[in-house]
Amino acid sequence: MTQPDQEGAPRIEAGRRLFARPWQHFWGSSNVTNLPVPTGIEVAFAGRSNVGKSSLLNALVGQKALARTSSTPGRTRELNFFHADGSSLTLVDMPGYGYARAPKTEVAAWTNLVFAYLRGRPNLRRVYVLIDARHGIKDNDLEAVKLIDQAAVSYQVVLTKTDKVKPSEIASVTDAVAAAIAKRAAAHPEIIATSADSGAGIEVLRAEIAALT
Repeated sequence: MTQPDQEGAPRIEAGRRLFARPWQHFWGSSNVTNLPVPTGIEVAFAGRSNVGKSSLLNALVGQKALARTSSTPGRTRELNFFHADGSSLTLVDMPGYGYARAPKTEVAAWTNLVFAYLRGRPNLRRVYVLIDARHGIKDNDLEAVKLIDQAAVSYQVVLTKTDKVKPSEIASVTDAVAAAIAKRAAAHPEIIATSADSGAGIEVLRAEIAALT
């Protein structure tokens, strides 16, 4: 599990600078035929519905309402693109997967959109796969990382909502996730534990993303 340290201070500062500027939503796509022109570097965020993607994105950029949050899982049905003036980085919020109450046709459409994007985006540098620390890695998470593997895109696991569990439970979840992805070639070995509410791990995630730019 990645933690900040003195040697990592320059990386932490690079991450702080990257996300200190104002970020804004500039594109939404419900179909892969309507994507923005690929420029610079993109990093995308994937996860089960209600895993806390929007809250994490808002914490990452230090803005309360950049990404829309909802108590209703499955609300995000588009690929949403965010950028900041003067930055070559684009953040992509992907529709959540695994929402059982949605009609199967909608679930299939969302899934096809997400993974068509993964397979065809030339400037996509990494996918951050969000796992709820309260629940650990589930079958639909494993299905998702399998498809990301097939798309040959690098990905890294980020635990969310770690403020809701005990430190010992975070360690157990981290170990279980690490074991589940250990033999997957596209998986980054380090797991970042975060909380959008407490801010834990946010500066580490910022540093990881800044290192890709």
